[in-house]
Amino acid sequence: MTATAELQQLSPALFFDTLNAYQRSAALKAAIELDLFTAIGEDRHTGTDLARQCKTSERGMRILCDYLVIIGFLTKEHDRYDLTPDSAAFLDRHSPMYLGTAVQFLGSPFVTDGFKDVAAIVRNGGTVLDGGGHLGPDEPMWVDFARAMAPLMQLPAERLAQLLGAEAAHPSKVLDVAAGHGLYGIALARHNPQAEVVALDWRNVLTVAEENAEAAGVDERYRTLPGSAFEVEFGSDYDLILLTNFLHHFDPPTIEHLLRKVHAALKPGGRAVTLEFIPEEDRVSPPIPAAFSLIMLAGTPGGDAYPFSEYERMFRNAGFSTSELHPLPPTFFRVVLAVK
Repeated sequence: MTATAELQQLSPALFFDTLNAYQRSAALKAAIELDLFTAIGEDRHTGTDLARQCKTSERGMRILCDYLVIIGFLTKEHDRYDLTPDSAAFLDRHSPMYLGTAVQFLGSPFVTDGFKDVAAIVRNGGTVLDGGGHLGPDEPMWVDFARAMAPLMQLPAERLAQLLGAEAAHPSKVLDVAAGHGLYGIALARHNPQAEVVALDWRNVLTVAEENAEAAGVDERYRTLPGSAFEVEFGSDYDLILLTNFLHHFDPPTIEHLLRKVHAALKPGGRAVTLEFIPEEDRVSPPIPAAFSLIMLAGTPGGDAYPFSEYERMFRNAGFSTSELHPLPPTFFRVVLAVK
């Protein structure tokens, strides 16, 4: 191939699209704030009707809707806008699978500020945020996280309960470490009337878990343990200890220290259940779990998205006999089940 032919095949499109990618998230955030997707779900389809319903200018609404068509959130035929199947499922407030609340956390300064100077975090090898990120005691952002992200976790919580065979309804003592919204432990308790759940997290966050447990009707079998997972006494003889979306915040030595504590709190044959963003060994696939490592670089001193081989090694070093990796379709999470 000649140099001229190679030049003709080159394109700056990826460069241009990536530098402007902030516009995609900003437009989606605006549409959620305006309740645009819900308005379309309520049978408003023209720019004029949507502008009236959402209380915007017609010009602004037309341009926003056209942009959402371009990036795949809406469809357009003549002057009529419609929801895509994904938008109808996840962005119409009337849908039982509505995920719009997640923008309150994912689009917040707590998350986005860590990316203001990526060159600096690469040079540093970890976050440059004050205080080393947001892992301090009773950090208010984790209350926002628990409330905003709960809808996104309902499906994986249900799938995890199925994976663990909760419907078998054996007596089960469960510790939910860094419980947050509490949905993972609550799902186990809903499916298993003989499950007793202890939720561990900062005191202010546990109020959210308690609210969710009461709403699910399992509050009589649900108690809380406030404090740091690295400092409070877990107790003993647990059948299951849940570690959901928690270990990625830390470096391997810190994780192994915690896993030894988990190992000691389990009964013989008990299982540690780790739900995480777990990429393949190449660390670049699948895209969502693999890309999560950059979020950890920006927001933590030493966290990462670890492949299974590293989790297997950490669990082995902490004294666990076996570790198995399980997919959790249709979510992008995977689960490591480690047996004491």
